[in-house]
Amino acid sequence: KDIDDSYSRVARALADVETTEDKRHEWHEKFLWALRRGAIPAGRITSNAGALEHKPATSTINCTVSGVVEDSMDNILGKVHEAGLTLKAGCGIGYEFSTLRPKGAFVAGAGAYTSGPLSFMDIYDKMCFTVSSAGGRRGAQMATFDISHPDVTDFIKAKRENGRLRQFNLSCLITKEFMEAVKADSDWKLAFPVTEKEAIVDGLNVNDDSHVVWREWPVKGKYLTKSEGKDAGKVACRVYKTIKARRLWDVIMSSTYDFAEPGFILIDRVNEMNNNWFCENIRATNPCGEQPLPPYGACLLGSVNLTKFVRKPFTDEAYFDWKEYREVVAIFTRMLDNVVEINGLPLQQQRDEIARKRRHGMGYLGLGSSLTMLKMKYGEDDSVKFTEEVTRVMAEVGWEIGVQLADEKGAAPIMEEKFEVTADMLAKRPEMAADGIKVGSKVAGKVLLGKYSRYMQQFPEGLRNQIATKGVRFTHHSSIAPTGTISLSLANNASNGIEPSFAHHYARNVIREGKKSKEKVDVFSFELLAYRELINPKAMPFSDKEDEKLPDYFLDSSTIMAKAHVDIQAASQKWIDSSISK
Repeated sequence: KDIDDSYSRVARALADVETTEDKRHEWHEKFLWALRRGAIPAGRITSNAGALEHKPATSTINCTVSGVVEDSMDNILGKVHEAGLTLKAGCGIGYEFSTLRPKGAFVAGAGAYTSGPLSFMDIYDKMCFTVSSAGGRRGAQMATFDISHPDVTDFIKAKRENGRLRQFNLSCLITKEFMEAVKADSDWKLAFPVTEKEAIVDGLNVNDDSHVVWREWPVKGKYLTKSEGKDAGKVACRVYKTIKARRLWDVIMSSTYDFAEPGFILIDRVNEMNNNWFCENIRATNPCGEQPLPPYGACLLGSVNLTKFVRKPFTDEAYFDWKEYREVVAIFTRMLDNVVEINGLPLQQQRDEIARKRRHGMGYLGLGSSLTMLKMKYGEDDSVKFTEEVTRVMAEVGWEIGVQLADEKGAAPIMEEKFEVTADMLAKRPEMAADGIKVGSKVAGKVLLGKYSRYMQQFPEGLRNQIATKGVRFTHHSSIAPTGTISLSLANNASNGIEPSFAHHYARNVIREGKKSKEKVDVFSFELLAYRELINPKAMPFSDKEDEKLPDYFLDSSTIMAKAHVDIQAASQKWIDSSISK
């Protein structure tokens, strides 16, 4: 009937996960309290939790990544099938396609030449369109592609072709090596792995770097791999073409300027900062980019509406209610953790992955609106300081609750698993060797996360020691999603995610309940509505009349410089353990 009924349904579904009747009652009340005070579970949870009798085949999980798409027809089509089931359940999905051999490469089994990864992406594109038009929610897909793949320029330019890959977001996997080549204005080799048989048949000299370069590769086993030396574990890649790194950089920049794609994933940095650095090699993200995930990885989302904690807005006494914010984050952490038990994921591999690591991504929305209500300008020093503080508090409270939940309910299974230390792990974390850990040692996941995760190393030592000793309920806690739908529908058009408000007055096309056609609706930002209610009912953006003008701290995306966006994102990212959709 109304929003409170929806909150009650969601709170009941998530509290029912608790083990006793008393706990179910206690946490239903607490979850409902938090939902009324700014905790907003992501769209899949709000839509599907507690609604099983109406839609039994749906999931509460927003983000997934496909298993590795291997270079065989059987595997490519198998992954299409898996993706179809995933999209049908309402999840978004990401894939890496640079594991497929380049256009024109010989396929021995077929005695012909391959049409390349982009032609196979067209199959996934059509599948997504078909599945999403059959259900209520449009499908969402992310395709990632390595910057060293021979077809990378075709990938970058793919959307210049009218109507092509419209069900995809595109992102390039950018390596440190490539960025250094751009800075030095040096050559960049486009290459793809070869098998031992191909190297022999084609007479490749693996020691000649004009023929072959040795690179990290996500697929091991089938390709020619170096067994010793500084390149141990790297795969032999046949050089197809050599171009200037800056030329490729310019192609990316012009395409991004013209079409806002491809995106830009600093994949080395992602893996360096990943809490599960010791057991994951991440090559793809969910469709909006806020969750880099391993093969079959899955993650649920939720956002806190920051505008709910601003007291005395637009006045000189305006302040943020840190006490209530901490309470909401603490309860919301348990609420999101409970979603893992009712995930509804369609594939066994996805269910195993989320049960083993229990990832969730708590973020916020309404940052831009809250800054305006606190009389701060987005990107200025006080707003950057506030952004870092609001993100740090969310992270610290979340991890403290994670340790308490591990005490009460048990740590994520990966925490108790033992991992054999490799030379590669010691190279990535020299401090492990300094602590006396050697190749071949067995170390628990909780120690590798609590003591040696780059992200966790900025937290107080006491918390890290607790994690290393007891474990923690989840491996990842924070993530800032775009929140486009929930900002408009559940937060009265507060600014979405980490962004400033798009504009304070604009028109949106909305499909109303029971109708199929779109209708143009006037939309006002949350802060403008609040300002009119509390300060000046006549206030209007761009008005020349003195009694209608807005204060100068009312900024929107058209008046904010690029550096302000970067400064705010940098302040937030420090305390976010996955990523931020921007």
